[in-house]
Amino acid sequence: MPTRELRLINRRGLHARAATKLVQCCQPFDACITVHHGDRVADAANIMSLLMLAAPCGTPLTVTTEGEEAEAALAAVTALFEARFHEDE
Repeated sequence: MPTRELRLINRRGLHARAATKLVQCCQPFDACITVHHGDRVADAANIMSLLMLAAPCGTPLTVTTEGEEAEAALAAVTALFEARFHEDE
């Protein structure tokens, strides 16, 4: 089960627009993707559960993927985080 800790570096953290982009990023993959913030866990396919993480800028999140395309899904999510959700361009 591939796992990586990623830090939110976009200005607004995991707000509605960023959460939507994360959901859209995960949809093409045959993988179950979860995001952990402390003791809270969110399904990356569910925007409401992502918003409930209440993760501002600077928050470290642990992303775990499972399934046939787990590695590819984790690479795509990592790229999205590193691109600051394409917001700060």
